[in-house]
Amino acid sequence: MLDKLAAVEARYEELNRLMADPQVATNPDLLRRYGQEAADLEELVQTYRRFRDVRNQLAETRTMFDDGLDGEMLTLVQEEIADLERQEAELAERLRLLLLPKDPNDEKNVIVEIRAGAGGEEAALFAADLYRMYSRYAEAQGWKTQVLSSHPTGIGGFKEIIFQVNGRGAYSRLKYESGVHRVQRVPETEASGRIHTSTATVAVLPEMEEVEVEVDPNDIRIDIFRSQGAGGQSVNTTDSAVRITHLPTGIVVACQDERSQLQNKLRAMAILRSRLYEMEQRRLMEEQGAARRSQVGSGDRSEKIRTYNFPQNRVTDHRIGFTSHRLESILEGDLDELIQALIEADQAAKLKELAMA
Repeated sequence: MLDKLAAVEARYEELNRLMADPQVATNPDLLRRYGQEAADLEELVQTYRRFRDVRNQLAETRTMFDDGLDGEMLTLVQEEIADLERQEAELAERLRLLLLPKDPNDEKNVIVEIRAGAGGEEAALFAADLYRMYSRYAEAQGWKTQVLSSHPTGIGGFKEIIFQVNGRGAYSRLKYESGVHRVQRVPETEASGRIHTSTATVAVLPEMEEVEVEVDPNDIRIDIFRSQGAGGQSVNTTDSAVRITHLPTGIVVACQDERSQLQNKLRAMAILRSRLYEMEQRRLMEEQGAARRSQVGSGDRSEKIRTYNFPQNRVTDHRIGFTSHRLESILEGDLDELIQALIEADQAAKLKELAMA
């Protein structure tokens, strides 16, 4: 590990020298590329330098035992050594986490798809609750959200809603939300007061640029139609809604929320690229086998990941055994504790896999 860290530090110093070179300083693209690489390495390098300093201090402090210490001075040196050993262990653990392979999509914006599952109208209302939860969380993070496509129901639910979250690190925080979410509560429409179980499926996809996922124009069919409202009524007097069919895979994406046909097409293409990327990632994951699929961030849409139990005011994430009795605040977007627990569980799984490799 130390050899790898030394190499990373050397590269970091080289990048800083390169950015000070007048030829690089006058090349915006090169300067931006070197600057981004240096920024990505900075936390690792600074942590490594603190680790090295602490280790050197520890070695120097231990030599003080050779002076035949006793009494109060011996106690002070022992306490200093214990404190430095604690810092060394904490920094070593931090370095192991920072050396884990980074998800190349972590800094990307995301496209979130929420679909009502089992439970009829109650499932659609739950889908709306999840949309509100993620919107509130995004707002708290300083991220912006934008609805790309939606199919509302008559009483405030969604059969499906697709929205974009724009913000640095959005994917790194939201990628663990993919899967089946289950709610247990008494529906407002249920006169007998019985508890119903309903589900909604969430998919979190990194937004992919055209250069990252190329779509052959010959592989798609574009249909134009008139936008329809929740009850099927026309909500636009022009044919602005767009449906794109990817012929090789059969993926169909429709967008109608914008009045501009061009805007609907751009949104539909963004969703299509993200779905094609997800499909390819699932194929690669199957090839890698069960070990990779067992990690927290596997993102399997069919996996039942979380239950929201209203009678017990409880939220349980089944992947990591996390339970919170703050259901109301979580549905209001207070997701940090839960997401942090998922991140730490995923890191632990990756460290274990790395140790077994």
